[in-house]
Amino acid sequence: MTAQVAFLFPGQGSQAVGMGVDAYEQSAAAKHVFAAFDAALDFPLSQLCFHGPEDTLRSTINAQPAIVAVSLAYLAAFQEALSPQASSWSFPLIPSYTAGHSVGECAALVVAGALDLSGIAYLVRERGRLMHEEEVACSGGMVAVIGLDEQTLQEICQEATIQAKEALETSPAKHPGLGTVVVANYNAPGQIVLSGEQSALTIASDMAKARGARKVLPLSVSGAFHSPVMVPAVEPLAHSIAQANLRNATTPIISNITAGPLVNAAELRKELAEQIATSVQWTHTIEYLQSVGVTTFFEIGPGKALAGMIKRIVKGVTILNVGSMHEVEQAVNQVRNLELLS
Repeated sequence: MTAQVAFLFPGQGSQAVGMGVDAYEQSAAAKHVFAAFDAALDFPLSQLCFHGPEDTLRSTINAQPAIVAVSLAYLAAFQEALSPQASSWSFPLIPSYTAGHSVGECAALVVAGALDLSGIAYLVRERGRLMHEEEVACSGGMVAVIGLDEQTLQEICQEATIQAKEALETSPAKHPGLGTVVVANYNAPGQIVLSGEQSALTIASDMAKARGARKVLPLSVSGAFHSPVMVPAVEPLAHSIAQANLRNATTPIISNITAGPLVNAAELRKELAEQIATSVQWTHTIEYLQSVGVTTFFEIGPGKALAGMIKRIVKGVTILNVGSMHEVEQAVNQVRNLELLS
């Protein structure tokens, strides 16, 4: 084990039709992951990842388990390539820390030994289902704002929420997310995501443009994640988490909510339930990992969004992507060049 490695997993929006198919075709360990998810969910999630259709894959109830399955499949393929003689689900390279961006935290649970494949398949599907229900109950979305600081955007959210609630003349009893917008993801300096009910989000987006944002970009998600819109899903998700055989983690998981390490099962249960309606502290997560000596970051799963964020947050670190079999090969070579295996 090395004290310099962190495994990171991407969140919703990273999905794409065709993801994971090369791992399925070339890696027995990856195929095992897809088979475990298909069996646990009792439907061919793998085929949805490989062939779509895109609209079905993008739906929250499908996108969340799909992203986690593909991330874990590439992890399995990577570990298998490091040690072909190892068992189908083992870790020749053990990270000192792991973390996931939003739903990516579910993949981190498996790496940390807190939950097995079938357990996480069921749990992430429930997470997606419950969050999808709130999407339907209260229309909303998310936008990435480039070029404004945290304080300015927090002020914009407060002002936009006041204006939206006055216009809607709504009471919290109808839905806690009505007329609200908040900072959802502190992704990197100058790259912050807002989330909320649609009328409030529109007002906040217009305000951000007026105050000098370089870009305001709608995200490829269908709901207002990490905002009060998701509050009604927290309790039923906590109930589902309570039924899962979740154990203490053997590798610290960095919390989305606090950006601090978690290993205790009770704390992990609380984190998993509450984070769907709470801001993701990704900037502080990467800063914390650097402060405890992590110098090599692996982004494992579809896309390269996390790598881009890390480059904006810290300097002088190594960032490796593991989101295709070509990248698996490259990462294996880098592991050996950097002498990361004990």
